[in-house]
Amino acid sequence: MSMRNTLWKAGLALAGAAFRVAFYAAVAVLIFWIMKYSYQFGYDVFNQQPMSPGDGQIVTIVVPQGADDQAIGGILEAKGLIGNKYVFFVQQFLSGYRGKLEPGTYQLSTAYTPTRIMGILSGEEASP
Repeated sequence: MSMRNTLWKAGLALAGAAFRVAFYAAVAVLIFWIMKYSYQFGYDVFNQQPMSPGDGQIVTIVVPQGADDQAIGGILEAKGLIGNKYVFFVQQFLSGYRGKLEPGTYQLSTAYTPTRIMGILSGEEASP
């Protein structure tokens, strides 16, 4: 075997090892990112916080006839009443308010938790 072939094989082995190390590092970073995002999402779902502490700000929203749960979440997020419409959708899915939100015009505060907002939009809780 010539010296050139030996160097070529050594270079290929080194390149293959470097690629494997880079690949495993990328997979580890991806797994870490997914775990971090999943934890934060779950934390947000089960640790409901209002957007503003204290009195908050009163916001008027209109839920149109035929709006589904995801559309309502989008309306609430756009008005600054919730932080994430996907978190709200999961909160609603896990709550007793699933499918109970009604169309109408509502006065809501940024100091309300998502559960309180769901109670008002379902008609089970009065809006002050």
